[in-house]
Amino acid sequence: MIVSNLSNSSRVEALHPLFKTLFDYVKNNDLLHAELGRIVIDGDNLFINNVNPECVPAEKQVLELHRDYIDVHILLEGAETIGWKVIEDLKQEIKPYEKEGDCALYSDKPSTFVHLQPGEFMIVYPEDPHAPLIGEGKIRKLIAKVKL
Repeated sequence: MIVSNLSNSSRVEALHPLFKTLFDYVKNNDLLHAELGRIVIDGDNLFINNVNPECVPAEKQVLELHRDYIDVHILLEGAETIGWKVIEDLKQEIKPYEKEGDCALYSDKPSTFVHLQPGEFMIVYPEDPHAPLIGEGKIRKLIAKVKL
């Protein structure tokens, strides 16, 4: 897990060949006012889901886990908390991993919480179970999917 601000994205761009492409795209486009939906940058290798979801209380959110993609959660508007837990501590699987959708779900409680403000991002790797969308009200965010 990596947490930072878009202004510091150059520090992490070398960690994956598509990170620079992603962060350049986000910085050079007004995605807060763009149409909601999927933005394809490099086919299935790199795309962004531009969403406007309603947040939920921490006790109602589950942890999700991916195998094929790195998630980059970029907050555009509002306040979001994302829970995190060490993968080795997962015990309560509620939805087994499915290749289609690249997701498994767990009801374990996060051990750490990250509070994002607009302009901040959180990168979660496959070894990072995470519970996004914790908070109150609607937010505007980008969920970039970066193929491993």
